[in-house]
Amino acid sequence: QVRLVESGGRLVQAGGSLRLSCTTSTRTFSNYAMGWFRQAPGKEREFVASITWTGGSTNYADSVKGRFTISRDNAKNMMSLQMNSLKPEDTAVYYCAARYGGGIFARPNDYNYWGQGTQVTVSS
Repeated sequence: QVRLVESGGRLVQAGGSLRLSCTTSTRTFSNYAMGWFRQAPGKEREFVASITWTGGSTNYADSVKGRFTISRDNAKNMMSLQMNSLKPEDTAVYYCAARYGGGIFARPNDYNYWGQGTQVTVSS
């Protein structure tokens, strides 16, 4: 079982920046492909960004491309999401997710493990 814990969410003004972190208890973090998803009230969970187990490849939703950056530090068992130029439509609960093995994935059903989420609210 992999436990994921997100942190860093808070209220921020439009145009501002936030850095979300996802930490894990597993000592084999480098064996997991990772992703960020978000879910706004009344909407389905949607893909934000993903990264391979080495960090060598990344993928982004069109809505965040150029504003968000996903990264990971396997030595620290941590993944981050740097969010710049935030917009009110970025408001959501942000979740990190893990899937054992290689590859890069953008669907919620591709992932086996999920954190509890962290709230990001962007005011206009």
